[in-house]
Amino acid sequence: MSETNKKADGKKGLFGFENFWYADWSFPIFVGFLAAAIFAGTHMYVTYGVGAFNDVSVVAMLKAGLEDSTALGAAAAFGASFLFARVLEGSLVGILDIGGALQTGIGIGVPAIMLASGITAPLNNFPLSLIIGGILGVIVGTVVVLIKKLTVGRANSTFGADVMMGAGNASGRFLGPLLVISACSASVPIGIGSIIGAGVLYALKKPIAGGAIIGAMIMGIFFPLPPA
Repeated sequence: MSETNKKADGKKGLFGFENFWYADWSFPIFVGFLAAAIFAGTHMYVTYGVGAFNDVSVVAMLKAGLEDSTALGAAAAFGASFLFARVLEGSLVGILDIGGALQTGIGIGVPAIMLASGITAPLNNFPLSLIIGGILGVIVGTVVVLIKKLTVGRANSTFGADVMMGAGNASGRFLGPLLVISACSASVPIGIGSIIGAGVLYALKKPIAGGAIIGAMIMGIFFPLPPA
């Protein structure tokens, strides 16, 4: 063990526990907090029509189910499949996809299953939604850690994790330019803001996608698009 690792192992984290921020036992706690907020956001959407933490297209599936209960199956199947796949992926890769596992799985799939089963209390009560979301998050985090210990934790190989992560990073490089092009097609001011934001992050040697989004949003505040 290197000197750096020895020093890291000896550090005390929050409340005096060693390596709190990187310990396996603390991972379900973090996932629980995230899932609680996401599930409560779905409660806000079901109750008030705003607040869901997800892509517009995915939320539209839940909205269709709220308007017609026979359409809840699509949202339930889509969200549950994402949750299952991302839990397995997170165990092997070491990174839990918040968008797929929590936002889509916990935020859309599980609520759709509950609504289809006639269970409405967790989605109609804010404190209860926080509790249920937190419990679901702790369960997901615990399953990820257990699968990791039973698979990757028993070997020296990450079973293709480097390949999967490398592929994601490579494809992500093309997202920034696409965002800039999309912003430019929306309006000239928004396009200029997107270009400036992307340029700033490029100068800082950071991924330009975030700068393109922030720049476009800032200019969109001052130069909003006319209603369709």
